[in-house]
Amino acid sequence: MSRPSGDEGDLAAPKGSREESEEEKAYDRLVEEGHERLSRPLLPLLATGLLGGIDVGVGVLSYLVVLAETDNHLLASLAFTIGFVALLMAKSELFTENFLVPVISVAAKVGTLAQLLRLWGVTLAANLAGGAVMAGVIVVALPSVHAMAVESGAHYADLGVSWRSFCLAVLAGAVITLMTRMQHSTENIGVRVVPTVLMAFVLVGAQLFHAVLDSILMFAGLFTGEADYDHLDLLGSLGWSTFGNLVGGLVLVTGIRLLRVPHRVAESREEGQTG
Repeated sequence: MSRPSGDEGDLAAPKGSREESEEEKAYDRLVEEGHERLSRPLLPLLATGLLGGIDVGVGVLSYLVVLAETDNHLLASLAFTIGFVALLMAKSELFTENFLVPVISVAAKVGTLAQLLRLWGVTLAANLAGGAVMAGVIVVALPSVHAMAVESGAHYADLGVSWRSFCLAVLAGAVITLMTRMQHSTENIGVRVVPTVLMAFVLVGAQLFHAVLDSILMFAGLFTGEADYDHLDLLGSLGWSTFGNLVGGLVLVTGIRLLRVPHRVAESREEGQTG
């Protein structure tokens, strides 16, 4: 039997090698995009973070309106996905979306830990500021959602510091980081919308503990003047959920993903110019 030609030989390559090649290509794309995010000037970084909070606020608006009209949490959770679609299409930025792409760039030594902490800190603060503005506007414009805002905010305030709330936060970090990885598996914007909608629904439908989203809901409840929790409760929830989100995103998703391409990570670190 004659030996297969070059093209036929490529087609007959083991499936595992093709998957590894795709994983390497995805890794290279993530490193390049992460470097761009890490080196972004302060003003554009603030702007994308503020817009990220506003976009999530649009999702909160949709969630509260549908919840007030239907009293159906799952239907309202589906309405919330509008906010995450806005994040994707408008190219704004959410704090927890930065647990994969820029982290991989730091691992590859094309970015520094200081740059990563700057990105996280500025984005989180800007997300909260934009989200708080949206929460205030929603409360003033729509008195009909006050009861739902208070109830939703109280749910996360009441979680407190416990193993249950920590695990809810870990799951939230893992879900959003997985969403980011799924989005970066393709350049097709239509396909990227699919994991955006699915994971946003899981996040809200399961009432996972997400630093930015839950803070916006708690802001809305506080701004009604009817909540039985205060700003200290909000800060405590923010700190605990942020910690859990970091663990879920970095350990359960990003760290394990890097184990799939250890040779590329090693090569990147040898070639890296920073770190």
